[in-house]
Amino acid sequence: MPKMNERSLLQQAGELFAQEPRLIELSGFDRAIFIGDTHGDLEATQLIIARYFQPEIALVFLGDYVDRGPHSRENLEYLLTLKVEQPRHIYLLQGNHEAWKEASFYPADFWENLNPEQQALYAETLARLPWATATPNGLLALHGALPAVERLKDINSIAFGSEEWRQLTWGDWQDAPGHSLGNYGGRPQFGQDHFERQMERFGKKVLVRSHQPHAPRFMFDDRCLTIFTSSAYGSRERLVAIASLDQEIQTAQDLVIESM
Repeated sequence: MPKMNERSLLQQAGELFAQEPRLIELSGFDRAIFIGDTHGDLEATQLIIARYFQPEIALVFLGDYVDRGPHSRENLEYLLTLKVEQPRHIYLLQGNHEAWKEASFYPADFWENLNPEQQALYAETLARLPWATATPNGLLALHGALPAVERLKDINSIAFGSEEWRQLTWGDWQDAPGHSLGNYGGRPQFGQDHFERQMERFGKKVLVRSHQPHAPRFMFDDRCLTIFTSSAYGSRERLVAIASLDQEIQTAQDLVIESM
C-alpha cells in the first residue's frame, strides 16, 4: 500500500476504530502477543512486527505510542498504517498518552510539536481507540487498572473522560491490600482487593497491562502482569508477553515473556 497522507491515514484509522467495540473479544487466533508502552520507540515496534506478525497471531498494543521517545510521530503513523492494512491482526488500545482530547498532560512532546489543526485531528482519531481486549481462556488486557463496573461487557459502555475511563487509562496498581488507595497526580491507585473483586466479576484469571514502568512485573498471586516495551526508560527491558489462546491459563506465569 502506498504511503497515505496524514489526513487520509487518520480518517481511515478513525473509521476503523469507530467500528470496533470498546472491548474486543479475540477469537480465531492461536496466540496473542501483548506489547506494552512503546513511547516513540519505533525500533521496538518494527522488531515486534518483524518477529511476530503472522496470520495466526493477534498483536495487541496496550497504549502509549507517543511522547518520551525520539520517534513518536513515526511510531504512531507506522502503527496506524499497520492497522489500516491489517485490521484483523493489529489491535491498538488506548493509553493515557492518546487522550489529549480529554485534557492536556505532561510530558507531551509529541502533542506540543503539532499545530492546532494536527492536534485536533490526532486527538479525535485516538479518542476512538478501544479500551480492552479479552480472550476465551481467561485473559484480560488493558492499559492501566480495572474499571469499577459490574460486568465485563459494561466496558463497552464506558464513556471517554469518565471516572471509569480514567481508571482504565490512568490507574495504577499498588502491591498492597485494599480497594481504592487514593489518587496520585491524577492517577487513581488500587490494591489487591479491588483487583480480586473486579476479576471475579469479569470472570477472568489474568490481567496483562502496562502504564507503570517501575511496577513489579508480577502482582496479586501472579495474576497481574505489567510489561513495558520501550527504551524510553533505559533501565527497563523491552518485553512482550505471549499467550496461547487454546490452553488453560491460571496465572501470568503461564505466559511466555520475551525480551526484544
